[in-house]
Amino acid sequence: MERVFFFSFVSLVSLLAVPVVSETQPVVGLPLFTNSRWIVDEGGQRVKLACLNWVSHLEAVVAEGLSKQPMDVISKKISSMGFNCVRLTWPLFLATNDSLASLTVRQSFQSLGLLESIAGVQANNPSIIDLPLIKAYQAVVTSLGSNNVMVILDNHMSNTTWCCSNFDGNGFFGDRYFNPDLWIKGLTRMATLFNGVTNVVGMSLRNELRGPKQNVNDWYRYMQRGAEAVHSANPDVIVILSGLNFDKDLSFLRNNPVNLTFSGKLVYEIHWYGFSDGNSWETGNPNQVCGRVVDNMMRLSGFLLGQGWPLFVSEFGVDQRGTNVNDNRYLNCFLATAAELDLDWALWTLVGSYYYREGVSGMNEYYGVLNWNWCETRNSSFLQRIAALQSPFQGPGIAKVLPYKVIFHPLTGLCVRRKSLLEPLRLGLGPCSEPEAWTYTSHKILTVRGTYLCLQADEVGQPARLGIICSDSNSKWEMISDSKLHISSTTSNGSIVCLDVDSHNTIVTNTCKCLSRDNKCDPASQWFKIVDSTRSLDTPKSHVKIKSILGLPGSGSQSELSLYMKQ
Repeated sequence: MERVFFFSFVSLVSLLAVPVVSETQPVVGLPLFTNSRWIVDEGGQRVKLACLNWVSHLEAVVAEGLSKQPMDVISKKISSMGFNCVRLTWPLFLATNDSLASLTVRQSFQSLGLLESIAGVQANNPSIIDLPLIKAYQAVVTSLGSNNVMVILDNHMSNTTWCCSNFDGNGFFGDRYFNPDLWIKGLTRMATLFNGVTNVVGMSLRNELRGPKQNVNDWYRYMQRGAEAVHSANPDVIVILSGLNFDKDLSFLRNNPVNLTFSGKLVYEIHWYGFSDGNSWETGNPNQVCGRVVDNMMRLSGFLLGQGWPLFVSEFGVDQRGTNVNDNRYLNCFLATAAELDLDWALWTLVGSYYYREGVSGMNEYYGVLNWNWCETRNSSFLQRIAALQSPFQGPGIAKVLPYKVIFHPLTGLCVRRKSLLEPLRLGLGPCSEPEAWTYTSHKILTVRGTYLCLQADEVGQPARLGIICSDSNSKWEMISDSKLHISSTTSNGSIVCLDVDSHNTIVTNTCKCLSRDNKCDPASQWFKIVDSTRSLDTPKSHVKIKSILGLPGSGSQSELSLYMKQ
């Protein structure tokens, strides 16, 4: 039965005024600011948001998973997986309805008949079982801060239910559950409550605006009011504004920016899933779909980067079982784009299972990084694929070396590099944390920076190689296909080939895949993205014996060696 609560602001204010636990430990470099399109720390160095979404807005109004694992274990797991931040969802009524906020965790579960969840929380997190819901929420923030995980508070819905539809009463200002004045009060109270909590670095004002009432004029009217209210109550947090049409459309900002009294704190967010475009990834040609979807994203929101605004993909994700063709094809395109643009992002979701979602107890979440019991990761290879995107490629303070290129392979999350000192002319895939530095010249030649070695195509089905004669057609590489993710050249016998990866992670050249309208082929092994980077580079420990390794004749004179290595 649906629970009904009545508003009483006086008692809620008193409830919010008392902190549940001691203040979190400071996270180095906080609070955050913005510098053009980048999010930076107080020293001006880029801080890339690599976040997980942790759901805390459903009927129980308790962060999911606390019946399965201690919150400190979950917080440590988040950090150990390479994420530095959590987008922690909350329902508006948690901050505006004292009957809801003062309900204890035990009482909330009891009202839903979730006796097993009560027992689980009692066993794993006994300190919160009889805390009011608002203080249990604070406890989760504190646990994350103790493990140096930043938090973005995300007002996901007004009432406590799953998101989203056009007609759920939560979509836009003036909907049944979305009173704009009440929303402003809720934002103000949450901003005030977490003022001084150092790991709370941002507030996302509202998730996925949508529905028949959405319009640009009200967007400006209320989002600007909300931003000012949050900044006034807590000037330390970045303020994150979502767009229209389920957070896909910010195009109205192109010629009409928001008008705020503060600066250096504004970020925009978008959502991007495979299902955002229906099942077109599965039914269409992946090259054409990727090209069309990326162009559309840049038209609707990506242009903001060029205007000097940070863009935060606050939700993306896939079925972690790896069996969803639509998701799998989308993910390759998304990761390539996220790498090229060096976007900040938040993966949906941490959650392995829910206490109660859409009438189902214990529902499994196949988009969850953790499995049903919150003990193990659901798909370790997925974490490898996103690992390269958890650190910034570029940005203020990241310029440890002169700019160079990396060649990123989204299907594996690895980068193209020389296989080893023992095979210096062969190429394979390796961690992007230990990249090969490339230059891409105006003549479309890819060279290993600091050498005279360039990438060359030999024959169809043969390994790509490095050589020093870089004027022939087999040394010129172009980004082709609608996706612009094929790196193509011409072999010495005139065959058109594309870079590819074989079963041993060796870089080879093969006939280019899926350039026609065929929707049954998958070009993922041949998708590469040339990405700008200024990450620090590990200097090779030794080039001793490089002459003999390369098979050069003679005694290893400096002149011979300089053919391969610029001095």
